[in-house]
Amino acid sequence: MEHNHEALDKYQSVLAGSNVVSDDAQVKAAVEKLLAEHEAENQRKDVYQFLLNCVDLTTLGTEDSEQSVAAFTKKVNDYWVKYPEYKNVAAICVYSNFAGVVRANLEVSDVNIAVCSACFPSSQAHLETKVAETALALADGADEVDIVLNVGYFRDGAYEELCDEISEIKHVMGEHHLKVILETGLLKTAENIKKASLLAMYSGADFIKTSTGKIYPGASLEAAYVMCQCIKEYYEKHGVKIGFKPSGGVRTTEEAVKYYTIVKEVLGEEWLNNGLFRIGASSLANALFESFTESGEKPF
Repeated sequence: MEHNHEALDKYQSVLAGSNVVSDDAQVKAAVEKLLAEHEAENQRKDVYQFLLNCVDLTTLGTEDSEQSVAAFTKKVNDYWVKYPEYKNVAAICVYSNFAGVVRANLEVSDVNIAVCSACFPSSQAHLETKVAETALALADGADEVDIVLNVGYFRDGAYEELCDEISEIKHVMGEHHLKVILETGLLKTAENIKKASLLAMYSGADFIKTSTGKIYPGASLEAAYVMCQCIKEYYEKHGVKIGFKPSGGVRTTEEAVKYYTIVKEVLGEEWLNNGLFRIGASSLANALFESFTESGEKPF
């Protein structure tokens, strides 16, 4: 594979210009300190309600069908009718081929349609296929698109190819939000997560997301901390706010509050809205609802 040396220099310059700490031991210690000092103050019902409004309610099963996705969407409609005093989830997240099913069945105006596209979860396909899949999903009614960063390119140091893929997909999306999944459980180290975060943001990501929840370990607090530090630095340099989304294995209210605490302490109150903070989950929504209502009901 031939590389454009000028482009490589550009990407290396971006990576070298970051001051985000990426020593694993230092990151782990920082997370432990931050949570020890601030987590307890966020274990509150108003925080649980806020977090529910940040959930991308997700179904990404091999057995998904038009009928099952329509029934899944109906739960969100029913929640809106039954609990009008509470805010709904932020989005329904499905495979790209079901965007039209959700659009045809969704009756709630403040819930977005998110899709996993571009050959999720492996990201292994021709770029033309990834772009076409994304364009079709948008035509079917998707509001947001989640894609996986090409980890193969990342491993090979093919940063130009990696970034070009993200940029091409973002181009076809226009003003729609693009969430780039780093697959942090595969990248493992804070240094790799830092590099992937920077490359994704500089290529047009509107959000950076931890994980697919498939095959590899899901979200971790250490990955979240590094990603949020990268988002903070990017904002300080460019004045652009990039969103953050932990996903994969976030199932309990207590776990969700830990991520909330990291976002709040690293990025600040300005990021505490579902335009900049999401959590990808399936069972979490019910856990949060039970935590702030204490009703034992599971609407989702």
